[in-house]
Amino acid sequence: MELKTIDEILDKVKNIIKSAPSVARDDSTVLPKNIPALPQWATSLPDGPLPLDRSIERLTANVLPYLNASSLSSRYYGFVTGGVTPAAFVGDVLTTIYDQNVAVHLPAETIATDVEVAALNMLVDLFQLPKQDWGAGTDGNSGGIFTTGATASNVLGLALGREYVLSEAAKRATGKAMSVGEHGLLAVAQAAQVDQVKILSTLPHSSVAKAASIVGLGRSSIVSILQEGTDLAIDVEKLQDLGEDAEAQRTAYILAISAGEVNTGHFASDSADMMKQVREICDKYGIWIHVDGAFGFFGRVLIGHKQSQDYQHITAGTRGLEFADSITADGHKLLNVPYDCGIFFTRHKNLSFNTFQNGNAAYLAGVGASLVQDPLNTGLENSRRFRALPVYATLSAYGREGYCDMLIRQVGLARRLAAWIYEHEKYELLPARLGKDEALAKTFIIVLFRAKEDAVNEKLVKMIKNSGKMYVSGTSWDGKPAARIAISNWRVDVEADGTIVEEVLESVLR
Repeated sequence: MELKTIDEILDKVKNIIKSAPSVARDDSTVLPKNIPALPQWATSLPDGPLPLDRSIERLTANVLPYLNASSLSSRYYGFVTGGVTPAAFVGDVLTTIYDQNVAVHLPAETIATDVEVAALNMLVDLFQLPKQDWGAGTDGNSGGIFTTGATASNVLGLALGREYVLSEAAKRATGKAMSVGEHGLLAVAQAAQVDQVKILSTLPHSSVAKAASIVGLGRSSIVSILQEGTDLAIDVEKLQDLGEDAEAQRTAYILAISAGEVNTGHFASDSADMMKQVREICDKYGIWIHVDGAFGFFGRVLIGHKQSQDYQHITAGTRGLEFADSITADGHKLLNVPYDCGIFFTRHKNLSFNTFQNGNAAYLAGVGASLVQDPLNTGLENSRRFRALPVYATLSAYGREGYCDMLIRQVGLARRLAAWIYEHEKYELLPARLGKDEALAKTFIIVLFRAKEDAVNEKLVKMIKNSGKMYVSGTSWDGKPAARIAISNWRVDVEADGTIVEEVLESVLR
């Protein structure tokens, strides 16, 4: 405890950064080598305090050398983990220094909640959403909040969907308004004469199933409406048929749309016209539309860009998503802010309050008449890190053009690698049914591939990781092993990184 001022602590941190092996690591190495178990003495609580220098020595000797360079390297291609822009880094350091709990709107005491609303409204601009429907913190019915990630945001989306479809069904059945948040799931479902709530989707991310479990709908509630002969597209006719039969089946529906499927990066919708048709069906039958756009929603950044003709498949897949009721995205992916940061928007702010209001904790009351709602009444957490500050800092620093440049480089590298793999005699670009031109046009930031020789695929991902020069994640496609390159770091250099990746992929075949 001998350091008491921020300046003294920051000086120590600067020295750690300069000497830390994981930070100073040569950019050619992405993963640490030979990670040992922590020494026994390093896993036990000390009897008394240690001098700070001694604590730092322990960290730099036993922890830092064995962390991966996921945020520090442009060639970490796993889990769509972005890096941290310089502006976001500064914002996150300041977040730690000032350590605000952004839970209650207290404008006379802190500007934190106003900054959160400003950051959310900047994202509305970045994603080119109509402000009258999506601007957060306005006097309308739109709202937003920062969460821990897309998983938490999907929980919010399904919770609001559950609130909406059951309360609407109860209103139709009884003529009275009922809230799941107030009266409980079973009571409202019984009044609504609904036996089950099903989630309609095509290839949803696993976090949608987790969210379904958390909000009481169950993992088995997910029903596929995948259009036959496609990898991801919504079967609109099946959606219509299910909606028509919903009342007879005593079933309510939530539609979960994948904007950026995890293996391919492709989109479940293909145009604004398709989404208008989906919206009309869902309005007719009381179906809630939730978009899981953890990384794919960032494709909207390129709508209207001077090079947008090169990204028509990507922008087409995101057009019309503004017709949804709720939207999820991840800041720690393509926004390149630190873990953890999820983004959630809804056009039904009143449902957020019905579902997440904090009860009767008088000591947590904020400013009742303010247009800025208390986050503790619109989200999961009562204690919240100031996640908005790194977002606000990076958006203020780089603006629309800065993020267009990042995304264009990321897509450019993905398409370069996809073209190289497609032409390679020993690799196969997936999905294999696509011709080269269509495959490249649909490539966003993910490249899915495998070796043509089954024996190689059994160890392909491990061999790539063992090179130390890049990281890929293992997955499966059509029931067989595959490898996945997910490009999301702001540092991407199409030529330099492309050359290294191609060399690694060539070398593992030898």
